[in-house]
Amino acid sequence: MPSSVTPDRVIAELVAALPPDAVLTDPDLLVSFHRDEADLCAAGTPVAVVRPRTTEEVAATLRIASAHRVPVVAQGARTGLAGAANAVDGCLILSTTAMDRVIEVDPVNRLAVVQPGVVNAEISRAAAKYGLRYPPDPSSWESSTIGGNVATNAGGMCCVKYGVTGEYVLGIEVVLADGEVVRCGRRTRKGVAGYDLTRLFVGSEGTLGVITEITLALRPAAEESLTLAALFHSVSEAGAAVIAIAESAAAPSLLELIDAVHLRAIEALRPMGLPASAAALLLSAVDSGIRAPADLAVIEECCRRSGATEVHVSSDLAEADALLAARRLAHPAMESLAAATFPAGVGALIIDDVAVPVSRLTELLDGVAFIAEEQKLVVGLVGHAGDGNMHPNIVVDRTDPASMARGRAAFDQIMALGLALGGTCTGEHGVGLLKREWLAKELGPTGVRLHRAIKDAFDPLGILNPGKVLPPRRSRA
Repeated sequence: MPSSVTPDRVIAELVAALPPDAVLTDPDLLVSFHRDEADLCAAGTPVAVVRPRTTEEVAATLRIASAHRVPVVAQGARTGLAGAANAVDGCLILSTTAMDRVIEVDPVNRLAVVQPGVVNAEISRAAAKYGLRYPPDPSSWESSTIGGNVATNAGGMCCVKYGVTGEYVLGIEVVLADGEVVRCGRRTRKGVAGYDLTRLFVGSEGTLGVITEITLALRPAAEESLTLAALFHSVSEAGAAVIAIAESAAAPSLLELIDAVHLRAIEALRPMGLPASAAALLLSAVDSGIRAPADLAVIEECCRRSGATEVHVSSDLAEADALLAARRLAHPAMESLAAATFPAGVGALIIDDVAVPVSRLTELLDGVAFIAEEQKLVVGLVGHAGDGNMHPNIVVDRTDPASMARGRAAFDQIMALGLALGGTCTGEHGVGLLKREWLAKELGPTGVRLHRAIKDAFDPLGILNPGKVLPPRRSRA
């Protein structure tokens, strides 16, 4: 913030322009808005939190911020894992959680119009009243908001069949850095007029504008799922089964890999009889109606040929739901494991998110195991194996420089391995603070230059989520 402008002046203007309860300045309240769930990313101190309820209030906030060149960091539920929602010193936090209305569900056009603060699961519940569904379902679907899902182009467990968030965003309303409002996209099922600005904002992590309304495509409700759980002596065998399934004619709606570290951690957090002695569990589901039994039989055969020691097919809906619930506990379970491994609040996780072509999955899995052994670290593997997106979770002691150095080295080695296998530095968590340098390596100099040109066009003053996604500009000196 320029020295000629005091935080008190900016806050006074915000209070004058917005409803009485929309601006928070109590230091004790501000603490809870400092950061998302990325354990080891730096976070600054905001001067205030603004909680708008309407697009007009967002626009007023950004007009004031732009006039005084005050940084603005948009936040949703702060469930992100890459530091994209972390505060920077002197910023305004623009929290969209009060913008939580499902504005419309249109069963004829199979779409929903929602504000960004709507929790993911609420969209599915609203759609279900019309026999429809919103497929993307990140593990945090009961807490993460759709604005954050769109901002990071979030995935989920059903991506192997149904795709990621961006494939369902038909249109958005966005407030630009100067407070101007723009609507992108459309409600029609088809439309190719002009540049695809909607897709440009999806995954931009709040660096190009603040999303205030989203039009989402809905799908017919799925058939009831059949679920299969296969146990393996090694993670590599489970990876081989995934490749075999991908080569087959089967169409799984879910294909998740959970390693022994996670199985034990989940069981410790919430005992439910998981096979903690197995090296890996492959969880699959199919929702293909009358074809489902045949699909599941193909998946079972692929697992057995790849070395599965046990294959359990569930026809019990409660049992299947319990397995899915266990998978959703992976992140909190690993947080508990880190806390138990390094007590007194010093245990931490460095969370990776790398996606590779499915054909290279076993190379990724074997490589992560080698890196964990080389660095003498506990590294748990879990992820959406069906689309090659894995989440290595590295357990470290945040107070031990040697542990931290090994953890960061392992993180970088895993990133390098993913890129070497033809993959990407993030499949669904986004770049945030955590992966700026790795994004630059993935894009190359020309790609970075184009990204910077887009950022400058939308946010010439650089006030929107500064320091996120792209690495800092190098000094010309």
